[in-house]
Amino acid sequence: MSVFLQQLPALIGVVIGALGSYLAVVRGDQARFRRERAARWEERRLAVYADYARVLKTAVTLSYRVASHLGNDPHPHPLTPEEAAPLIAEATTARDPAGESLLLLGSPEVVETARTWVTCAMEMELFLREGTRDPAAWQALLERQRAGRQAYYAAVRRDLALPPGHSARWPLPPVPHS
Repeated sequence: MSVFLQQLPALIGVVIGALGSYLAVVRGDQARFRRERAARWEERRLAVYADYARVLKTAVTLSYRVASHLGNDPHPHPLTPEEAAPLIAEATTARDPAGESLLLLGSPEVVETARTWVTCAMEMELFLREGTRDPAAWQALLERQRAGRQAYYAAVRRDLALPPGHSARWPLPPVPHS
């Protein structure tokens, strides 16, 4: 038997081992790349979700302040509708691109809960543009808005596999009735 044939099993073992090592490294790199890519997209989605919430909450807070001026809300820093108009316009303008980013990157559940929340915020704005002075009706809108916000945050947490968070509901002083 020639020396080559005697060494052939060892040579085949080396080739198979090298090929196995190569495949293991390639598959490991692919898995790491997929994990890193998923983590990057999760970070981007979290940023989009947080930005949308911040922009919408800005508009809601302005609504609280105008409602306070009209006697509907106990917010300690009332704003007249005239003072608030440019700020509300700015908040509305900021909401549109944030909403587009949400549509692009958000899960269907998160987008749907965001729609519910923003619809209520828009109803609050309409309530105030009409100059309504009805604390009980305002409180009902506030409760719907708070439930919408809570549902939005819960959907975001589920989408990003985050633990449950605080409901952000704490007692507020009652609205004085005239």
